[in-house]
Amino acid sequence: MAAGTLYTYPDNWRAFKAQIAAQYSGARLKVASNPPAFTFGQTNRSPAFISNFPLGKVPAYQGDDGFCLFESNAIAHYLSNDALRGATPQAAAQVLQWVSFADSEIIPPASAWVFPTLGIMQFNKQATEQAKEDVKKVLTVLNQHLTTRTFLVGERVSLADITVACSMVWLFKQVLEPSFRQPYPNVTRWFVTCVNQPQFKAVLGEVKLCEKMAQFDAKKFAEMQPKKETPAKKEKAGKEAAKPQEKKEKKKEEKKPAPEEEMDDCDAVLAAEPKAKDPFAHLPKRGSIPTRTP
Repeated sequence: MAAGTLYTYPDNWRAFKAQIAAQYSGARLKVASNPPAFTFGQTNRSPAFISNFPLGKVPAYQGDDGFCLFESNAIAHYLSNDALRGATPQAAAQVLQWVSFADSEIIPPASAWVFPTLGIMQFNKQATEQAKEDVKKVLTVLNQHLTTRTFLVGERVSLADITVACSMVWLFKQVLEPSFRQPYPNVTRWFVTCVNQPQFKAVLGEVKLCEKMAQFDAKKFAEMQPKKETPAKKEKAGKEAAKPQEKKEKKKEEKKPAPEEEMDDCDAVLAAEPKAKDPFAHLPKRGSIPTRTP
């Protein structure tokens, strides 16, 4: 049975996939998401971390035997058991189909729609409207598939359900208000069934469905933007007077801020969550209770 450590920042939905898979399979998984075990932007830039995970991205997994993996879907697959992965070649292929579906069809429009409501991305009306239409297409496909099924593949929860449900958590929390999800009752029933499984709840806590569609908040967006560093203090007036040319040059050369840790939009949202008071104040916290690694 797999045993190891998952490195991530707190509440990373990409890491949730691996954590929930481990809950089902019984894999012994330690989560390093807070200091001193892991500090995002520091630990993942260290030479020791980079030697095992060259991209410096999280989630990242290191087994007690030294086996290392990056990319969240690969980690979740490794920590799963045969029942989650698909017991037959056909079932395994279907699981992979839905995992790919989540990455290619759900995450892009979900990000374009949800991120502006969290203050992470600037609002673009055309992009948001297109994202809503794309989400409707996704929900239509899922609703039709779930008409006669409790779960996506087979009669029990599989990695397909774990991956797709995790990719839709922010949709259901932020924007899929009752009137929007009303035409897709099978999807809502399936999602609620999944997130209320003990293995899901151990990781996600209580997931409250959106009651009112969140909108873009310009003030929140402004507050979430990184602050620019102020230029270094100028030299004393007397010294500058003696070197007028240097003074002019120094005025032109403002100190550039150090580059921030690179993250994709998904990671930026979740990495900001623990320290952002405003964007998530209205959302329930986990009961015990993400650059990009699809």
